[in-house]
Amino acid sequence: MSQQHTETPTTSPEELFLDDVTDAEARELAHRERGTVRPITVVGNPVLHRECQDVTDFGDDLLALVDDMFASQRAAEGVGLAANQIGVDLKVFVYDCPDDNDTRHVGVVCNPVLDDLPADQRHLDDSNEGCLSVPGAYMETPRPDYAVVRGQGLNGEPVVVRGSGYFARCLQHETDHLYGRLYIDRLSKRDRKDVMRQMAEATPKFATVPND
Repeated sequence: MSQQHTETPTTSPEELFLDDVTDAEARELAHRERGTVRPITVVGNPVLHRECQDVTDFGDDLLALVDDMFASQRAAEGVGLAANQIGVDLKVFVYDCPDDNDTRHVGVVCNPVLDDLPADQRHLDDSNEGCLSVPGAYMETPRPDYAVVRGQGLNGEPVVVRGSGYFARCLQHETDHLYGRLYIDRLSKRDRKDVMRQMAEATPKFATVPND
């Protein structure tokens, strides 16, 4: 598992942050209507437990994948989805997530890297966290309540996304996925065992890929 960030960003002016709020509903709908729903991979599938490949081709195939991801995310009633959650070994995630002010954020990040925030910005939030790849289970998971992720957009352009509260959790959760980490990897053995029990006792509300 490679380290996600090795240096502190030098600039972060307001205009650099992606506007993922304007026309959020229309943008999500356009992707979703073009896409095809795919089943969700679940914990134990090898593609979820290794670092994904970098996105290097920003063409039609990537757009089609992102369309399918938005369609699959909506079908599963999720707020974020990484490509390996539908079995694709590429560093890309999509999100349709509200922040703590109920503002809707919709976007795509390829090759994401989380900023290593200074200590005075790392205020931990230990709210419950769930995952489409661990269906039916939830557990308190401490994470910083503010996050900045840097990567590329659908055309390969640089993007910087920031979030607070619930949206910050989403950005961290999805970036983790692309480096082979699930939220349960952050839990104690006892809590992880509890999560797996919850999953075993639950019936997924969406199509999943059975593990061999």
